[in-house]
Amino acid sequence: MKHLIDPTDLTREETDEIVALGEEIIAHRERFSDRMRGKKLATLFYEPSTRTRLSFTAAMMELGGNVLGFSDARNSSVSKGETVEDTVRVVGCFADVIAMRHFEEGAPLVASGVSRVPIINAGDGSHSHPTQTLTDLLTIKRELGHIDHITIGFCGDLRFGRTVHSLIKALSRYEGIRVVLIAPDELRLPDYIKQDVCDRLGIAYQEMSTLEDAIPQLDVLYMTRVQKERFLDEDEFDRVKDSFVLDAAKMSLAQPHMKVLHPLPRVNEILSEVDSDPRAAYFRQVENGKFVRMALICKLLEWRDDPAHGMPESTKRMTEEALHCHNGKCISNHEDVKPRFYVSDDGVARCYYCDTKVKS
Repeated sequence: MKHLIDPTDLTREETDEIVALGEEIIAHRERFSDRMRGKKLATLFYEPSTRTRLSFTAAMMELGGNVLGFSDARNSSVSKGETVEDTVRVVGCFADVIAMRHFEEGAPLVASGVSRVPIINAGDGSHSHPTQTLTDLLTIKRELGHIDHITIGFCGDLRFGRTVHSLIKALSRYEGIRVVLIAPDELRLPDYIKQDVCDRLGIAYQEMSTLEDAIPQLDVLYMTRVQKERFLDEDEFDRVKDSFVLDAAKMSLAQPHMKVLHPLPRVNEILSEVDSDPRAAYFRQVENGKFVRMALICKLLEWRDDPAHGMPESTKRMTEEALHCHNGKCISNHEDVKPRFYVSDDGVARCYYCDTKVKS
């Protein structure tokens, strides 16, 4: 069975199929109004969400299907201590596909191990957000006409930004991708992403400290907010929160074809004066999210019993060494799941669930 836990669970061909179907749905919405008639999507959202949860709900409704689930785990049996595995076992009796957002990293991966229906990771902590990645890819395709051979700049919170991590992984499947990383020292892209994705797969990248210097060379500028909830030290947050702000003056330095993306919500990293610029694509990006999730739901249920579209065979080199994950947000530190670890290409032991480097 095919689940979507990480962008690399999809092959390049499967990703392109989903993006192409999203474009077909946009062009011929009426053809898909009954595609999921009689099917049910369960939305299990363990942490707050507006765009992603409503996007999944709207997607299933426009396909003619039904939606059940919860938007607050306090209103479910989770408040009584029910585990992720047991919740998924139960909900799988009622639904045909499950979209899960969880504050514990690795929770959707654990869920996929016991689920009888496809699991869609709708965001797990600061780890991964693959449906936002599909949204981003569809937006790039619609805005530029292609995904290959682009220079994309990621600006803001690159350390905790799961959307950034997921999109870089997905773009590694495409040709001629060049990445510009624009962030303060406190929020730089984690080394394991640079080593295991950029270096290993040959993605050219450059780290820069100012948006003004980077923006003239970009085809896409991917802005992110500095997420207060990801910081343990409020003073550190206050020091960097206003580091990079996009305004009309900076936009004047950009190429005429450049597009601005943002996973939203924004705080003050894009001023409202940019909204009227035709290169500002972030609200079009929101609507693309609904269409690509429609396409994903259709494809996962189409592929459910097709052995040609199973989960990819893991290439991770697992280790049997007795280790401990020190990430306080990893599900292995909160639920009774077997600790598992792998050795990355740089020889570092990492947690199987959250990719955190194991401390010596």
